Amino acid sequence: MTIEKVIVLGGESNFSSTLENYLRRSRYEVASASSIASARRHLDKDNFDLIFLDPVLPDGSGMDFLKEILALPQKPLAVITTGSGTIESAVECIKNGAFDYLIRPFSDEQIGITVRKAEDFVRLVRVNRLLSQEAEESEHTLLGNSQDMEDLHQLIRTNATVLIQGESGTGKEAIARAIYRQSPRARAPFIKVNCAAIPENLIESEFFGHEKGAFTGALNKREGRFELAHGGTILLDEISEISPSLQAKLLRVLQEREFERVGGNRTIKVDVRVIATTNRNLEQSIERKEFRQDLYFRLNVVPILVAPLRERREDVILLKKEFMRRFSRRHGITVKGITDEARQILINYSWPGNVRELQNVIERAVILCGTNGMLEMGNLGLSILKAVSGITSASAKDLKDLEMASPPGGVRTLAEIERRHILSTLQHCQGNRTHAARLLEVSIRTLRNKLQEYKEALPSGEESARLSFA
Repeated sequence: MTIEKVIVLGGESNFSSTLENYLRRSRYEVASASSIASARRHLDKDNFDLIFLDPVLPDGSGMDFLKEILALPQKPLAVITTGSGTIESAVECIKNGAFDYLIRPFSDEQIGITVRKAEDFVRLVRVNRLLSQEAEESEHTLLGNSQDMEDLHQLIRTNATVLIQGESGTGKEAIARAIYRQSPRARAPFIKVNCAAIPENLIESEFFGHEKGAFTGALNKREGRFELAHGGTILLDEISEISPSLQAKLLRVLQEREFERVGGNRTIKVDVRVIATTNRNLEQSIERKEFRQDLYFRLNVVPILVAPLRERREDVILLKKEFMRRFSRRHGITVKGITDEARQILINYSWPGNVRELQNVIERAVILCGTNGMLEMGNLGLSILKAVSGITSASAKDLKDLEMASPPGGVRTLAEIERRHILSTLQHCQGNRTHAARLLEVSIRTLRNKLQEYKEALPSGEESARLSFA
């Protein structure tokens, strides 16, 4: 409920009583005021969401007090109530900042319509403010032709709680947005919480909100993300990062759909669809006592495991094409295509950073694209890609000779391919075995054993000399 505390400031007691009785029956907290001075005292003590205001008051003009209210840092919406209303006066009130205008005598139905309009307006403002602060990427198309992506498209058509697991950069947030867009809640709010980016002492307030004075710095009441997501969807990004104490409170929200704000004792009920993501193996986290098993079962209603990009290489070219289009438009650069050499590098690369890394590489390549409009191997950030792909810095011809030429027997063995790759990486690292082992993603001991094996097989000659790097 976005409207909770209301002031009724009026000179005519009968109509004030009608208002107060309706609001209290509707479970709003109501403060009565018969003068501007008493209304000021209420506003000094607490935050209010709505004020019903009579223009004629015993100690001043209600319209002058409206200007004072609008200057408050935490200002309530104001509804003017008068017994002598005209179209002109109604227009004047709205121009001066009033939210709505009621002419006495009014019915309970009219009061209810006004309050519901105020609630919808407040919720819309708060959700929009939150979304504008996030400044998120506007393009979240879910792309891919692999079988994994086809299976994923079938899974996202659900309205249940979803747990999305996968390596960093695989596009878990994009999948969450696709689920939201294809759900019956697509017209309701979509609220994201990055659990890993919020300090532990603040995340409970982010989730559930807080009351004024709940802790040092809580100068005003604040709704949490669950409250703002009411009727819609909340994305709990990197859910594995929240503390065990907060996991227990989150479990209650998932089970009962209710919570209390920090520093409050009023139970707030919400209707929220939850999507959670993690790059960790939660079953291992449960074994280490880092994640509650009952919370895992509550989240894992519809599990989605996102395959890393290295396991769906057929998606690389499709994603490359989309990113080229997107970044050429964003940066105002004409891109005609990509060279065969660069294209092959993209396909062969292992992509430890997954889709996010591919996106960054393509954006860099577009920015560095030459006047011919072709993305070339040199635009891709070869200081990283050469080493992993086994490309030496000598020349493109060396690359072709190393990887493409057929040996006398017609087929090169896996052992020979591995040997050439290791030696090429070591040469690229100028003999630094620690650096080479890191690029090859093996231990320094494994690399040392491999080099010793090659040295024993080739006791003399040029290859043996190449193995003697310090």
